[in-house]
Amino acid sequence: MSGPRRSTLAIFIAAGVLFGLLATANGAGYRYGVSDQAFYIPVVERSLDSSLFPRDASLIDAQGHLMALDEILATLAIATGLPLEILYLWGYLLSLALVWAGIVLIGTRVYSSRWALVALGAVLTLRHRIPETSANSLEPYFHPRMLAFGLGLLAVAALLRRRSWMAVALVAVAAPVHVTTALWFAVLIGVALATLDVRMRRLGIVGGIVAAVLLATAAIAGPLSGTLTIMDDEWLQAVASKDSLFATAWPVWAWAANLGTFALLYWAQRTRRGRGQSTKEDEALLWGAAALVGVFLVTLPFVAARVALPVQFQISRVFWLIDFLATVYLIGAVADSPTRRTQAMAIAAVLVAFAIGRGSYVMLVERPERGLFDVRLVDSPWEDAMRWIRSQPRDVHVLADPGHAWKYGTSVRVAAERDVFLEEVKDSAIAIYSRDVAVRVVDRTRDIEDFSTLTDERALDLARRYDLDFLVSEADIPLPVLYSNRQFRIYDLR
Repeated sequence: MSGPRRSTLAIFIAAGVLFGLLATANGAGYRYGVSDQAFYIPVVERSLDSSLFPRDASLIDAQGHLMALDEILATLAIATGLPLEILYLWGYLLSLALVWAGIVLIGTRVYSSRWALVALGAVLTLRHRIPETSANSLEPYFHPRMLAFGLGLLAVAALLRRRSWMAVALVAVAAPVHVTTALWFAVLIGVALATLDVRMRRLGIVGGIVAAVLLATAAIAGPLSGTLTIMDDEWLQAVASKDSLFATAWPVWAWAANLGTFALLYWAQRTRRGRGQSTKEDEALLWGAAALVGVFLVTLPFVAARVALPVQFQISRVFWLIDFLATVYLIGAVADSPTRRTQAMAIAAVLVAFAIGRGSYVMLVERPERGLFDVRLVDSPWEDAMRWIRSQPRDVHVLADPGHAWKYGTSVRVAAERDVFLEEVKDSAIAIYSRDVAVRVVDRTRDIEDFSTLTDERALDLARRYDLDFLVSEADIPLPVLYSNRQFRIYDLR
């Protein structure tokens, strides 16, 4: 490699490290075992050891049987001997690296100014929620959809360079990582390729027919069987807190924000076209984004009718991809003018300063108790109590505050690797994929009532009905204490 190329590569690597640090800081720090990992970690643990979670197996498998990544991670854990927390850290770093590589490859193709690329990298560190979709632009922990998103960005970069088969291959690789994210990239890339190449158009028609047949087969007699039913009232009650599922219930501002994002993308493309900066590939991606909006609108009546399959696909997340494209081309429209280099430098400098300032504020003021990288479960009274439970037999059944995962940082399933009566956030999310799980969530939510007023009689009644062994509580309850620390007591319910 020549000297100038080596120097350029070193700059991009250094910039990538800065991107990763700023993205992590703006997400309030990397954390293991939080949020959606309340599901993803137990499903991998079950792949490693099928004796875990004997009571919660049906709940975990309701979504887990739709995944392949759990088995891949379990295989890696066995082959390397690495603990899951280290594998998840590497997964997070790999996701960030792929996202950064995608940003660089897209930006260097779309922009004529390196300052526009700097501006794009800075603005994309600013983690934000895509309105009413339960998806964030970036996640400060390892999530399969972020890894699939990084692969999708590389597919977009390949399309911009007319490397059609490379784009197709990257989307295919993303499919076993996170199938719905890969599906949305398949629509984006597929429609874009079809507008660029007649041969790809014909292959796309054939591929679409094959995909429709496979989906129908899966829904009728495969892993998606039973998903063409209407979600009844009890099922809907279990997922009532997931307001992102039904776009018909969105407030007006959410509709304006998401459809307005596509409008911004269209405006930015039109502005660049007027300057002669837009290419056929850029226009093809605009058509792909329009197809994503079309998929959302066409399937909306079925979501409104509460048909399980389109609800489970959470199709509103297509706006995540549109949000990214709008950002890319909006930066191009305002910061990539060949006659306004000083303006581009100023915009890039302001965005970099804002990303550094916001990340510093989040870590030093909003969340001073967090480290930039909490690779393992953070030591706390909750984690101490969970360590004690983890030392008990694998078939113990735990009763804890249903909101324990968000109140104390991690779930019983993650921190103790044991069955838990109810974890309200993740259990209701998994209920999207199974009516049986939904019934379980509704019944247990009704039975637990108000955990803060739980009495010894009520706890023992639940123990008899659900075969519970331990109660973890901050309250002083007249039951035998097996273990205690400065915040929690673990009571014997046997």
